[in-house]
Amino acid sequence: MLSESTILITGGTGSFGHTFVPMTLEKYNPKKIIIFSRDEMKQWEMAKLFEADPRVRFFIGDVRDRDRLYRALDGVDYVVHAAATKIVPTAEYNPFECVKTNINGAMNLIDACIDKKVKRVVALSTDKASSPANLYGATKLASDKLFVAGNSYAGGQDTRFAVVRYGNVMGSRGSVIPFFLSIKDKGVLPITDPRMTRFMISLEQGVELVWHAFEDMEGGEVYVKKIPSMKVTDVATSIAADARQEVVGIRPGEKLHEQMISEEDSYYTYEYPEHFKILPAIHNWNTCGLRIKDGKKVEEGFSYTSDNNTEWMTQAELRQWIDENAEKIGKI
Repeated sequence: MLSESTILITGGTGSFGHTFVPMTLEKYNPKKIIIFSRDEMKQWEMAKLFEADPRVRFFIGDVRDRDRLYRALDGVDYVVHAAATKIVPTAEYNPFECVKTNINGAMNLIDACIDKKVKRVVALSTDKASSPANLYGATKLASDKLFVAGNSYAGGQDTRFAVVRYGNVMGSRGSVIPFFLSIKDKGVLPITDPRMTRFMISLEQGVELVWHAFEDMEGGEVYVKKIPSMKVTDVATSIAADARQEVVGIRPGEKLHEQMISEEDSYYTYEYPEHFKILPAIHNWNTCGLRIKDGKKVEEGFSYTSDNNTEWMTQAELRQWIDENAEKIGKI
């Protein structure tokens, strides 16, 4: 599907973009991948990695700027929406800015994609959008709802929208693994709560889920990857077994456990071998055979959280992953 196509990725200089671009270039050989983002320094740094590849282009712009989006989307076939204000404390202290990017930016992109006749759009979501407990999660829930409704908002146009939702990305900038690695020699690792659990997904798995969404979507689906969980204390022990773990308390807006599918979503959720799919509640799309395909309806009251998961990553598995990915942890 993506072969010989033009793809634009908003927020493309972030962790996801740094993984999506080389993987997609290798697998699909698209005609062009456009990196749309507002940080010229990050674009300059990323451009050096792909300076010999004419398929990779860069476009300075902000999803808050509707006119700039219209210009950037000219001739684009597929869009991945990765742009977001996503650091929980930053959103709590700068709520207006978070709303402008995560909600207003989503509205701008939906309008522009419909008007520019983009074929398919996949928006990246987060576990924090499920039963949100902080502003970031609330804005991403609003964004998810906007992209789902965008399929009816498109009217007679063929533009279709879907959402991909996943939790903690292993080794990404600002995440717990590079943080623990950076301070492991101090002999003390701060633990927010010894009961805390987190989902564990690699960026490569996130990219593959986006590819699947492009291939599978009819419009309005929220795709949730099946991934293992870990206790934060086990993450700390895997990185520095001899370090003392000091409980420092949960930060404002932080959850004890991650949730990707709520009990309320269970009425519209179907299970597949490697993922779940939350179908839209509007227009009876949750009973649409084209969207359900070979899915199996989950039980009423089902939820998918990092503490009730059936799959768990061991300390040995995490240590192996760290050894195999040491060079890129915390870099993107």
